[in-house]
Amino acid sequence: MENLKSISIKYGFIIVMIASFVGFGLAEPAFWGWHNLFSILLGVTIYGILALGVTFTLVTDGLDLSVGSTAAMSVMMASYFMVVMEMSGMAALVTCLVIGALIGLMNGLLIVKVKIPDLLATLGTMFLIQGLQLIPSGGRSIGTGMMLPNGDEAMGEFTEGFLYLGQGRVFDLIPTPVLFMLALGLIVYVVLEHTRWGRVFYAIGGNAEAARLVGANVDRYRIMAYVLSGLIASFGGVLLAARVGRGDVSSGSGLLLDAVGAALIGFAVLGARKPNAFGTIVGAIFVGMLLNGLTMLNLPYFWQDFIKGSVLVAALAFTFSLAKQR
Repeated sequence: MENLKSISIKYGFIIVMIASFVGFGLAEPAFWGWHNLFSILLGVTIYGILALGVTFTLVTDGLDLSVGSTAAMSVMMASYFMVVMEMSGMAALVTCLVIGALIGLMNGLLIVKVKIPDLLATLGTMFLIQGLQLIPSGGRSIGTGMMLPNGDEAMGEFTEGFLYLGQGRVFDLIPTPVLFMLALGLIVYVVLEHTRWGRVFYAIGGNAEAARLVGANVDRYRIMAYVLSGLIASFGGVLLAARVGRGDVSSGSGLLLDAVGAALIGFAVLGARKPNAFGTIVGAIFVGMLLNGLTMLNLPYFWQDFIKGSVLVAALAFTFSLAKQR
């Protein structure tokens, strides 16, 4: 019985994921097609990347609620820089990453120095950014040839290299955003699991005072976690801008909940019971696979959020309740 519990905790979620994959494919064979599988991966890249940023803050026992707004701001600012200010794609990319890091730095300082609870600080930042991102464009979407407030036509455009970040395909099959997500996931995994920095992050999340007593600069590491979260969220926004080829004012809707959901599902993957990069990516892919399969089976769209929430609650309850009984 004890072995069965151990197997259930460690592999239960993976078994459910494999069973869902097989079940959807048997019910609708087109689900197993290569183009559909890469479509699933492409669909989860943005919030999967944002979830990796959220993972850093979860590791330090915090939570960044501003990642969706930060990504949306990068969408608008990257578009504004290229279309209105006629900047190069590289300059727009670097500037957006700097802005994302500064947003993360502001979150970290509010939490560590001003002592505002992380949920309140990042919630305030979320609302601040949501309003701020609309000011340069006057609340309108930004696209090539748009009319400026003074009546002139914007002369800038999205560069080919910038669009390749979101629309390119390697070997005419693998979308470039998917490769970015997997590469970033690998980097975050290595940092958290195989470096001294990662060990300190986890130590702070487990017991910040104990980490402080053994010499860890807790405040610096907590600020760093939010800076990395903002930086990664901004990169996700840049990829989204490159993917859609315009600055859409509604681009950030839903990103926060999906990103946080993927990061939390990661707790249940392989019975980790802690935030981790591998679980985060698996969680994001599972949510994308689930929604894609249900859509193929013609399940009404208004059931999707309910099912995502049910999966999250069930996975976490199963993992933590069984582990507590051991």
